[in-house]
Amino acid sequence: MFVRNHARVPVPDTQAQTAKPHLPDAQTVTAVTHWNESLFSFRVTRPQSLRFRSGEFVMIGLLDDRGKPLLRAYSIASPAWDEELEFYSIKVPDGPLTSRLQHIKVGQEIILRPKPVGTLVHDALLPGKRIWFLATGTGIAPFASLMREPETYEKYEQVIMMHTCRTVSELEYGRQLVENLEADPLIGEMVAGKLRYYATTTREASPRMGRITDNLASGKVFADLGLPRMNPAEDRAMVCGSLAFNVDVKAVLESFGLREGANSEPREYVVEKAFVGDGV
Repeated sequence: MFVRNHARVPVPDTQAQTAKPHLPDAQTVTAVTHWNESLFSFRVTRPQSLRFRSGEFVMIGLLDDRGKPLLRAYSIASPAWDEELEFYSIKVPDGPLTSRLQHIKVGQEIILRPKPVGTLVHDALLPGKRIWFLATGTGIAPFASLMREPETYEKYEQVIMMHTCRTVSELEYGRQLVENLEADPLIGEMVAGKLRYYATTTREASPRMGRITDNLASGKVFADLGLPRMNPAEDRAMVCGSLAFNVDVKAVLESFGLREGANSEPREYVVEKAFVGDGV
């Protein structure tokens, strides 16, 4: 996993064992990485009782000034097999939660409710040949989990990660993760030759630019990657971004003949509706 290749301050075993949680559903922060002035990721201890499917989210947070839990939905960025939990977040200066959460340090505690839910799971899709992960900004978090999940490569011949941000530095988390996957001892061999990474920017100049919707609708991404246009017989998609992004992408996917699915009714694509607002 990429975190082994990035600066990280581990918590000594003795510290982790002797820490006495005082928050409700408390977990201890084990690593924090600030990617730029607006993005950071962190890892925390995993509750022994927590079982989740890669791609799901949980409620995490801190206490507010009144001592009440201030919680938001966060996708788990680490895969289901990881011994710790990883999260990826934006920094919102006046955000109720992220204005506080961005200052957490190793050894501190956060609240984590161990009740995972979400629609970005393999069970919500019908079998297919290719899986498209479509994300903007921190919407890449659930796909950071799914790209490290062996089941992803067992189910699909090709995995395409499309990620769009405003600037190059905002792509760094995903870029490092993808670049280190083939060296991962657990899934490296499964990833090789299957995962395609298509990162673009919308404001700062970069090798590839443009919004996901435009690159899909125009066919540019298919031409660039040498792939056929999406079709319901072969392609499956997962979407995670702002509400406006989700609506626009859904229209494009349905123009290709794909239908929206859910845990209770698997189809060709799914959308994470929890990804809105501060702290998601």
